[in-house]
Amino acid sequence: MGESNWAGNHTYGADAVTAPRTVGEVQEAVAAATHVKALGSRHCFNDIADSPGGVLLDLRALDAGAEIGDGTVTVGGSARYGDFAQELHAAGFALPNLASLPHITVAGSVATGTHGSGRRQPGLAAAVSAVELVTADGELRTFTRADDAFPGLVVGLGAVGVVTRLTLDVVPAFDIRQDVFDALPWDAAYRHFDEIEDAGYSVSMFTNWVNDAIDQVWVKSRVDDFTDRAELFGAVPADGPRHPAHAAGIAADNCTPQRGIRGPWHERLPHFALAFTPSVGDELQSEYFVPYSAAADAVRAIREIGDLVAPLLLVSEIRAIAGDDLWLSPCHGGDRVALHFTWQPRQADVEAVLPVLEERLAPFGARPHWGKLFHAVPENYPRLAAFRSLAESLDPQGKFRNPFLRRHVFGG
Repeated sequence: MGESNWAGNHTYGADAVTAPRTVGEVQEAVAAATHVKALGSRHCFNDIADSPGGVLLDLRALDAGAEIGDGTVTVGGSARYGDFAQELHAAGFALPNLASLPHITVAGSVATGTHGSGRRQPGLAAAVSAVELVTADGELRTFTRADDAFPGLVVGLGAVGVVTRLTLDVVPAFDIRQDVFDALPWDAAYRHFDEIEDAGYSVSMFTNWVNDAIDQVWVKSRVDDFTDRAELFGAVPADGPRHPAHAAGIAADNCTPQRGIRGPWHERLPHFALAFTPSVGDELQSEYFVPYSAAADAVRAIREIGDLVAPLLLVSEIRAIAGDDLWLSPCHGGDRVALHFTWQPRQADVEAVLPVLEERLAPFGARPHWGKLFHAVPENYPRLAAFRSLAESLDPQGKFRNPFLRRHVFGG
């Protein structure tokens, strides 16, 4: 079909893309297909969303707006977070957290275990309280937290069906301010990691692994729970707006407002504004999750190969995420620290480094982000066998299975 993902590093092998306008048309398309997958914002950097020789379903025409209920919001699976956040805020509500990019779809984000930042904030999938999906036989089914299979369905990797709607928990709306600090000494980061992570509602550190200090620390604080700081364990307030890759000379034009200017949650929790090209644009990404208790040791292990990693980097991000009970969530079973790599668009060089990086992180039980570039997935998910059984029960013919799932989940 000749179409590619957002980064341009993967060309889809499906025979066709169709755009159903109703749930009934989704059911018909799924029932008739031999191989089929839903296509979201195309922000995955691998082939997880591809369906070689099959059909891709573009579900954008299905979105009929957000339905705000009592403590919840229900949206179409292909809705982007940035599309309904303002409406939600105007009604007096908020999502507990958002990812760095508001451009990504809810279904795709949830299915791959995507997250924001915050030591006490779980990934985006933890907000899901109900999932409506079309299973392989074309049946429309709804699952809620009351269903035993629910923790296996939410981070479903596209293996259990086509998600048409999701219901998310909401909280009262809140305002955030964003303050950036420059040059955090590495020793301070190791010794005061907990205090730094507790400095705000959401905290991100940016580095290239070889500089003498962590380049930046972004602290996003709820305005109603803000502590003013003249410095942060040796890091000093930035003298102007920063892009995460500021050290690479990239301007902050597409970033959300900083310098302590308060604003609604949906305009501060993401790093990048919806109106602009997210992140750097011409890039690749990888990310690995390690147990929170192993964060300092894992960071040291990467710094030991910093000379190998840094020449390929635009920037790296270090941030914490609370644990959850979702079977294939990278944060299943306990709090994690995510080590994110935004690479230059040099795929062959990046793929050569990934096995070395994963070998360094293996002693810490690292898990890769499902939607980004990685070499291999370790079988360190306690409910992996249960997930395989669940997916096979909902899709006995493997209609939703693709080369990615066979390589990394189903073992062949």
